[in-house]
Amino acid sequence: MRDEADTAMRRVDLCVIGGGAAGLSVSAGAALLGLKVVLIERDRMGGECLNTGCVPSKALLAAAKTAQTVRDATSFGIDASPMVDFKRVHAHVRSAIDSVAPHDSVERFRKLGVEVIRGEARFLDSRTISVNGTSFRAKRAVIATGSEPAVPEIAGLHDVPFFTNENIFDNDTLPEHLIILGGGPIGVEIGQAYRRLGAAVTILERDKAMPKDDPELARALLQRLAAEGIAIRENAQVKVVAREGQEVRVTVEDAGQSTQVSGSHLLVATGRRARTAGLGLQAAGVEHDEQGIKVDHYLQTTQRGIYAAGDVIDGPRFTHVCSYHAGIIVRNALFRLRAKVDYRSLPWVTYTDPELAQVGLTEELARKQHGDEIRVIRVQSSDNDRALAERRSEGMLKLVADRRGRVLGASILGAHAGELAQLWIIAIEQKVKLGAIAQMIAPYPTWGELNKAAASEFAKPLLTHWLTRGAARALSWLP
Repeated sequence: MRDEADTAMRRVDLCVIGGGAAGLSVSAGAALLGLKVVLIERDRMGGECLNTGCVPSKALLAAAKTAQTVRDATSFGIDASPMVDFKRVHAHVRSAIDSVAPHDSVERFRKLGVEVIRGEARFLDSRTISVNGTSFRAKRAVIATGSEPAVPEIAGLHDVPFFTNENIFDNDTLPEHLIILGGGPIGVEIGQAYRRLGAAVTILERDKAMPKDDPELARALLQRLAAEGIAIRENAQVKVVAREGQEVRVTVEDAGQSTQVSGSHLLVATGRRARTAGLGLQAAGVEHDEQGIKVDHYLQTTQRGIYAAGDVIDGPRFTHVCSYHAGIIVRNALFRLRAKVDYRSLPWVTYTDPELAQVGLTEELARKQHGDEIRVIRVQSSDNDRALAERRSEGMLKLVADRRGRVLGASILGAHAGELAQLWIIAIEQKVKLGAIAQMIAPYPTWGELNKAAASEFAKPLLTHWLTRGAARALSWLP
């Protein structure tokens, strides 16, 4: 029971709505600075990433990769075959969540000095937030309520049971045949995981699968998934979903023809939408639409003193972007700086096997922004000795740079692509030219030599130019 003082208007320096990646980072930063912070979370601390996204999906992918490693052991002279116990796989996934949860827990944040309240927050005006009958008057507020699955309007869909990313990790039964609506990162990651664990998998994509990634590398990834037995149908319009006995039947229109796909389970992975319902944004003077809350380059909403971060705004929706937003808001809201959001070096990774990573611009976007004044460099993983030794030679590193050697973007398909991408983030952010990267000493044999090889490729035309060759011949005559 709250006492009478608690039920009165309470004043705080900062009110954060949402205990996911963005909200937790802002709250921790503000509390460490000595501010009076209240954090309001209606559901589970850690948000989507911990409970229904990054952590469980990567745990599931790790189990699936292990099963595939056992299958592939024969190429190393080791004979083995995996025996998948899906209930134990599910227990492993839950264990991963439980292991990370203390870092995002109510107890930890209360020890940091954050007042954590469980409940539904609602703006009464631009400075007043109500929760559980208590009103807070906040000097600054941050909306970080995240996103939720965007379920399309398809005839019959809501009449059949289906998974989204919010409940598929609660599943402890291996599907006989999993049908996935959506060929984006969520769809292909979960699709490969379930296929490797023993399920038949069909992915139905209404447009082009993996549309935000470099088409050349995305196509190679999709071919790999198909080789593993995943049926991928692009430009497939789902018209009707129905229950047929114990199965789910999906009617698909493709190239003017109607066909049906039947499976035991259905996953809807057709994107996400900002979670804004019930927040009282109109009373706060905060503009928003179907894409999310409107913010400027400083992450301030249309109401001065109210900021928004993470998936709730119209922008890239990744956990690492949430943390990045938090840093921007701490600088702007608490220190009154003018830190701007800059996505030039934005990275993202699809954690399939092989991984598909992107930093900065794809070739297509680079040509749109810079015309033909770019250089595109490709280095095959099969040219890397470590890749050959580990029999992981599929994939490539594709680099896009301007004529002066400044990196515009990198697309990487292969083992450890997410790790290899990190050098290119620094290169773009700090404007490190390819000449400097080409001169670094890379230990041998490592995957990182791919980065050095790509940088070195940029200098080859100069080295083979007739003037350079002529100078080398002339200098060779000197004693």
